[in-house]
Amino acid sequence: MLLIAFLLMAGQYAAFRLFEYVEREPRASAAALQAVSIANLTRAALLAAHEDRRLQLLTELSQTEGVRVYPIEIFEIVEPLPDDPLLRLIAHKIIQQMGAGTVVSINHLGLPGLWVSFSIDDEDFWVVIPKIRTERPAPWQWVEWAALMLVLSLAGAYFIAARINRPLHLLAKAADQVARGQTADRLPEYGVQELQRVSHTFNEMTEALARLDAERTLLLAGVSHDLRTPLARLRLSVEMLSASDSLKAGMIQDIEDMDGIIRQFLDFVRGLEGEMEQKEDLNALIESTADRYARSGHTLHLNLGPLPELMLRPLAMQRLLGNLIDNAFAYGGKKVELMTRQQNGTIALSVLDNGPGIPAEDMERVLRPFERLDSARGQEGGSGLGLAIADRIARLHGGHLSLHNRDSGGLEVRITLSRKS
Repeated sequence: MLLIAFLLMAGQYAAFRLFEYVEREPRASAAALQAVSIANLTRAALLAAHEDRRLQLLTELSQTEGVRVYPIEIFEIVEPLPDDPLLRLIAHKIIQQMGAGTVVSINHLGLPGLWVSFSIDDEDFWVVIPKIRTERPAPWQWVEWAALMLVLSLAGAYFIAARINRPLHLLAKAADQVARGQTADRLPEYGVQELQRVSHTFNEMTEALARLDAERTLLLAGVSHDLRTPLARLRLSVEMLSASDSLKAGMIQDIEDMDGIIRQFLDFVRGLEGEMEQKEDLNALIESTADRYARSGHTLHLNLGPLPELMLRPLAMQRLLGNLIDNAFAYGGKKVELMTRQQNGTIALSVLDNGPGIPAEDMERVLRPFERLDSARGQEGGSGLGLAIADRIARLHGGHLSLHNRDSGGLEVRITLSRKS
């Protein structure tokens, strides 16, 4: 918008300067002709008048026409013309018409007006033409019209820019919703033809993504749900076997691992967008999660800094914490630490373990669904969905998940949230 305003102002200024340049020649010619005519008429009148009548004639010229005549002193000093292109052009044309010996001055001896010399016999005189006849009055009317045109142009430019920027703003907002895993609002298809096509194509893309996501959710949810029923029967059958307790415990553990993988499938496909946000204390959520793990025999070390209340989805945040803590215990050893702090205007939540960490080249890949690095982390099993679900929940809250290998050994999973989250 500022660029448009600058270009309009530059265009107005250029037009004004061009008009001034184009009209300079005819204005100079008219002013020079007027000055030459007055000088010649004054000279002719003085020559034709009787010597006794010349003083009276000069008085009448001064009173009626504002034209004054002064004799030129022998050692009179004439200052050069000011650096005004129009005045210099007028003087040049006067000298061309009256002869090379003509002297032209402006505001000579402190008296305003255009001073032109002429000769009668051996005497030199000045004829002083009033200032109003040689200078152009300030073109305030043109300035007012130019200002009005500029204001109207800026208003039109603002209206056009707003019509172009609003669809782009809505498009950027919808793209941000898609990037955060949310269902984007349908874009209005209006404006210039190109923007209509972009909005229409984006709407078709989001609808296709929604259909694909719905079909995937239906497929995975159906498969996962159908698998849990035979698993439950299988566990009941195993518990009724007459085999040794150690063999039964191993089989039951395998069944529980399979049930956990299926539960992660269901968590991933259900989505979390339906839960409403509410003001929550993140530290309180972490403490309640730590208490739950303590009851099952897993101790969490907490290092919680003071935090403001945030707009959170409590169930989703508990699922995020559970996934990260389970991963830390499964792959990172027995000591797991949770730390919160404020840094650079954001809220940081870190889950720290003492495991082998993750190679730097694999950190981006491990956040994708169904990606596992069991060889690097020294474990087997898992669905490869724990970090993917946590990353989705972080993005749903307007934040992001990042992985960092610790200098002292182990992995830091860091969730960064905005204060407005």
